[in-house]
Amino acid sequence: MRKMKVFQGKKHVYDTGKAEELGHRAFSYYGDPAGYEETLYKTKGGLYFLWGIGGADSPYNAGEDIRPISEKEAKAWVKKA
Repeated sequence: MRKMKVFQGKKHVYDTGKAEELGHRAFSYYGDPAGYEETLYKTKGGLYFLWGIGGADSPYNAGEDIRPISEKEAKAWVKKA
C-alpha cells in the first residue's frame, strides 16, 4: 500500500512495499468487529508508520490505512509487542 500523508507539517509518501517491516501484531480474533491488525514499518528516510486493517468497531473502521508515528511511538509499540 502506498499513501501520501502529512506528518509534522510535511507531506511524505509511505509505501509498505519499499519500507522495512519491523513487527506485526493482531488484536483480538478474526471476525471480531473491534479486532484489528497492525504492522510497523520504517522508511529508508527514517520515518515510522503503521499499516493497519480492522473491523467496524476498530481504530481502522474506515478500512486499510497508514498512520505516521514518531520514533518514540514506534519504540513504545515495539515494547508492547
